[in-house]
Amino acid sequence: MNDGGLSRRSFLTGCAAAAGTALWPQFTSAAPAAAKPNILLILADDLGMECLGSYGGTSYTTPNLDALAKSGVRFTRCYSNPLCSPSRVALMTGQYNYRNYRGWGVFDPQRERTFGHMLKDGGYATALSGKWQFDSFEKHPNHVRDCGFDEYCAWTWQMGGKRTPRYWRPSLWQEGKLLSGIDEKYGPDVHNDFVIDFVRRNRERPFLAYYPMSLVHAPFEKTPDSKDGGQKKGADHFSDMVAYMDKLLGKLFGVLDELKIRDNTLILFTGDNGTPRQITSKAGEKSIPGGKGTMANTGSHVPLIAHWPGVTPAGKTCDDLINFTDFLPTLAEASGTKAPADRPIDGQSFLPQIRGEKGKPREWSLIELNERRFVLGGKYKLQQNGNLFDLSDPMDEKLIPPEQQNAEAAAARKKLSEVLAALPRGKKEPIGPAE
Repeated sequence: MNDGGLSRRSFLTGCAAAAGTALWPQFTSAAPAAAKPNILLILADDLGMECLGSYGGTSYTTPNLDALAKSGVRFTRCYSNPLCSPSRVALMTGQYNYRNYRGWGVFDPQRERTFGHMLKDGGYATALSGKWQFDSFEKHPNHVRDCGFDEYCAWTWQMGGKRTPRYWRPSLWQEGKLLSGIDEKYGPDVHNDFVIDFVRRNRERPFLAYYPMSLVHAPFEKTPDSKDGGQKKGADHFSDMVAYMDKLLGKLFGVLDELKIRDNTLILFTGDNGTPRQITSKAGEKSIPGGKGTMANTGSHVPLIAHWPGVTPAGKTCDDLINFTDFLPTLAEASGTKAPADRPIDGQSFLPQIRGEKGKPREWSLIELNERRFVLGGKYKLQQNGNLFDLSDPMDEKLIPPEQQNAEAAAARKKLSEVLAALPRGKKEPIGPAE
């Protein structure tokens, strides 16, 4: 795969695009309607790459995701933003946060366009199940539907100004009202059953199932499979939660097999940001503290697994940079639909890499959290304060003091500094409550 080096021509082109010039990518596809694949996009909540065995993690049991990686493409350099709401806006719109993220509860579906709108307009049945958190359901009861999803079952997050439970005695919103009769159910089971029911009902037509899971975010509570009777405290339940997340995905993958639609389904699995800071995981003998909410590498380095039988080469590893803005154009190309042409799209499709082809790897990637930023390029990361890091070790980052940098590092510093300087700033508004 491409080593991610920054050529002068592509660097200048990228800066021009990021600065919001009149030219931006137009993503279309000539794929015939009969070739439209089903799309299952799974987003784990607070799961860094070190949590999966396929990425070298040794703390948790994830056999279904590890098998998915073994039979598909495993991306080693996928980066979200360090918190969930900003990451999800970038994921769904294909735009960097400085363009359209104004804090929690300020996502206007009349102004913004999501991949839900895009695939719905392209003839797909669309559904969402899990964590939404883009707006208040008390104020906007059908916000999910207005964002392009025909059906949904979403955790409410807040009701009456109070935080609501997502796991036991869950507070879930479906079809414009609170879901009743689920007091004895485990919230993640309800979400999983909703996705499975949607898939069964739409197996004869192309569908998009967006599954932003409620697991494995705090509070760290027992699962239906926990053996301790709920006596563990706090983060001690995290391993049970990771295992249960993987179990639910195995159940869903089994339904795709049962319905004989796995071969025509593109599965994408990733995480919305790094692991919580209360959690320390292991990769062999190495201890890796969670970095959620920080600008450390562990704050936004997340797993990305792609699986599409007959399309993804089994056991392939791709080291190209992937940014969360890249998902929308990738889904556009895979489905033969059209990305919005009335606004800049910062992402670029990684469908060729999903197919095992070289593609056109991005030269740099912006990660941002409110006023904090860093850019990635090659094996380097440059923060806005001038700190340069070597990311040769995917589980670690090493600060390179200016007096110790070699010629390669100095060149990377110069080019990445120019990228940062060229990037506009968004509106200075607070992020607001974010999970």
